Amino acid sequence: MAQTEAQNKVAVITGAGTGIGKAVSLALSRAGYRIALTGRTAARLDAVIAEAGIPAGRAIAVAADVGDPAAVKRLFAAVAATYGRLDLLFNNAGSGAPPLPIEDLSYEQWRSVVDANLTGSFLCAQEAIRMMKAQTPRGGRIINNGSISAHAPRPNSAPYTATKHAITGLTKSIALDGREWNIACGQIDIGNAATEMTEPMARGIRQANGSTLVEPRIDPRHVADAVLYMAGLPLDANVLSMTVMATTMPFVGRG
Repeated sequence: MAQTEAQNKVAVITGAGTGIGKAVSLALSRAGYRIALTGRTAARLDAVIAEAGIPAGRAIAVAADVGDPAAVKRLFAAVAATYGRLDLLFNNAGSGAPPLPIEDLSYEQWRSVVDANLTGSFLCAQEAIRMMKAQTPRGGRIINNGSISAHAPRPNSAPYTATKHAITGLTKSIALDGREWNIACGQIDIGNAATEMTEPMARGIRQANGSTLVEPRIDPRHVADAVLYMAGLPLDANVLSMTVMATTMPFVGRG
């Protein structure tokens, strides 16, 4: 999509203060989108806007816990009040639990991951769909951040893996139910982008066979480019599923 085509489009990015969310926020802004950044820490969101040098009126930062229904409502109310419409939601916010045997995980650790990864994506999609159905022109696009863990688990990763498998079901349900409203939904499954979250991979991480392996990572800009491609399609076309990963990452086959 050319920058001129994106000038009036509005995007919400969750988990926008760091990592992939930050990279995608910067890329969407450069492409011409008006953006709404959300995450738990207001200072990080403000820093992204400052780093990008985004002109006044083309970016807002709304601190919110996406697992909190009231906070999500406030977020989308701010988007509606500021921009009057919504064209893209990038459901990116997420977290993991410590790599513990499943029987040693606390309920609180399980619930924290479910709230951030799954419930948060549902709540944001719900509010986005309400806006997209009501606006003129009607419709929009939702892109969910799945993960390689939507396909295959790492050792001791039950909460994260369960939520990312569930994101695939949520993506397909939104894609189906959104058809009549001109709402497209797709999923990007990302493997080892070079962010704070994947620093353990660079140091060496446990594999399924018990060994420890340093895993290759990719520049987050490649992920941002992929999201831009998905976002730039007309609403009569959709990328339902895309995997972006380091070529030699241990995923395909047996490692």
